[in-house]
Amino acid sequence: MSIRTVLMFCLLLGNLMLRADPQADFAKANDAYMAGFYGNAITIYEEILSSGFESPDLYYNLGNAYFKNEELPKAILNYERALKLNPGNEDYRFNLRFANDKLIDKIDALPELFYIIWWNSLKNKLSANNWAMLALVSFTLVFILLVAFLLSRTLLMKRTLFYTGVLLILLHILSGVLAWQTKTEAKQKQTAIVFAPNLPVKSSPDESSIDLFVIHEGLKVQIIDKIGEWNEIKIGNGSKGWVKSETLERI
Repeated sequence: MSIRTVLMFCLLLGNLMLRADPQADFAKANDAYMAGFYGNAITIYEEILSSGFESPDLYYNLGNAYFKNEELPKAILNYERALKLNPGNEDYRFNLRFANDKLIDKIDALPELFYIIWWNSLKNKLSANNWAMLALVSFTLVFILLVAFLLSRTLLMKRTLFYTGVLLILLHILSGVLAWQTKTEAKQKQTAIVFAPNLPVKSSPDESSIDLFVIHEGLKVQIIDKIGEWNEIKIGNGSKGWVKSETLERI
């Protein structure tokens, strides 16, 4: 292949990349969805993702299209990915709950203490990046209030600024802890959706090992270990076992 041919190919590729407009494609996919052409909408949404662009609304709309197309595991997978980017969105959570209600498996989660439930609920209001941003903003405001406190001439104003500063310091600490914990959990806690219609969970990473229980497509599991082509998983009620990696799609 000549240098000129290579250059022409690069220019052509560059022009195609410049023409790519994720927002226009997103609107086109939305139009296809509204018209009831769910397969076409899915194709366009997936092409946008394959181009490297992602957003919570993109995953959410793709989940809706898969749900309408009666592909429940893929719908749940994309709802989960939307929530991973924007954990506080109630629309995402509602549609995910609605989709989960249609699953074969009804797993009762292990009970949690009330303060853990409260803490997790607070943590899920924002993403790790948003908690970090809140920590940064509150830290900056503390310094602004400190300057205002030093320049203030009245006792009432000093007292107001002092107590406001204390509240902002507490907010900074809280949001910083939440940002750190959310980021750490995202790295350490690997989750996936089952894509096999009927999946026997094995007692060990061996095809000849005994079946402990059976789970079905669409169920969310936690991956706690990996050996070769096998993943050790844990489901909501605490039960553990081994399945092939190919039967799962990571969130």
